Amino acid sequence: MLSVSDSAKKVSILVPTALLPRPLRVRSREQLLSRLEVAIARRAGLLIIGHPKSGNTWLKVMLARLYQVRHGFKASELIGSDELALRNPAIPRLAATNAVYSYEGAVGRILAAGAPDDPLRHKPVMLLARNPIDIAVSWFFQFTKRQSAHKQELINHFIDHPIDRHTVDMWDFVRHSDIGLPFLIDYLNTWERNIGELEHAAIVRYEDLRSDTAETLKKITVLMGETFSDEEIAEAVNFGSFDNLRKLETSGFFRRGGMRLRNADDPETFKVRRGKVGGYGDYFTEDQTAELEELMMTRLSPVFGYRPAEPATEPPAAI
Repeated sequence: MLSVSDSAKKVSILVPTALLPRPLRVRSREQLLSRLEVAIARRAGLLIIGHPKSGNTWLKVMLARLYQVRHGFKASELIGSDELALRNPAIPRLAATNAVYSYEGAVGRILAAGAPDDPLRHKPVMLLARNPIDIAVSWFFQFTKRQSAHKQELINHFIDHPIDRHTVDMWDFVRHSDIGLPFLIDYLNTWERNIGELEHAAIVRYEDLRSDTAETLKKITVLMGETFSDEEIAEAVNFGSFDNLRKLETSGFFRRGGMRLRNADDPETFKVRRGKVGGYGDYFTEDQTAELEELMMTRLSPVFGYRPAEPATEPPAAI
């Protein structure tokens, strides 16, 4: 039987619908991609819930690297949700979704607090959380410089006030847009509640993954029910280091997928952009930074433990 990758299935939806009138194109893509998104999640050995720019791709690179080395696959074939599993059924599929925007919201509705029982609610699920102000800054660059046209169209259809990527400035995007900081805070609070009602779920912070990568990665593999040696973990962490991934991205090593180089002349377009914890202060005035931090401190659940201009001091009971 011919096996078709998830990425090929997605292309088979996007290409035929490209020339449809916009309303029909958006509606068709939302319906068809929603079904695919749920199917991907149902087959996954680990479902990662994370807003864009929370470290989802970085985590998937390290997890995929563990299996790539163990089973002898090429390093450039790391990112797809199922390519490795199609070649070796012993390798679990990895799925990452924001579970909120457009078609990806189909997964979020199944996993929402109070939703009816579903097999998806019994899978290993983790929320990859990050300081929402850091997310907001990186999300601005992603949305305005890297976002694919079809995703941007679907997100703009999802929100009440569509965003012109060519004219919006960072402050308006972060503070006032429908997908800026207030939305990101609500997103994290919602997923804290959702995770609390799932059978086999955890919260993992990006900041913990940065500060103690090996130990946090190992805990995530335990959540999956997998066992890797300290040497295998260390190799994956080394491969996934900021310097190595930046070098690979800028050299064009990744030919497709989320790590593909977009514009070698603009570092702000890189997928591996900065990775700095608390780096948001570099982009705002003192008054703006204080306003954003006040908003975070008054509205974000204390479970995440974030404080102004520094990573969380008390990690949540995540894994």
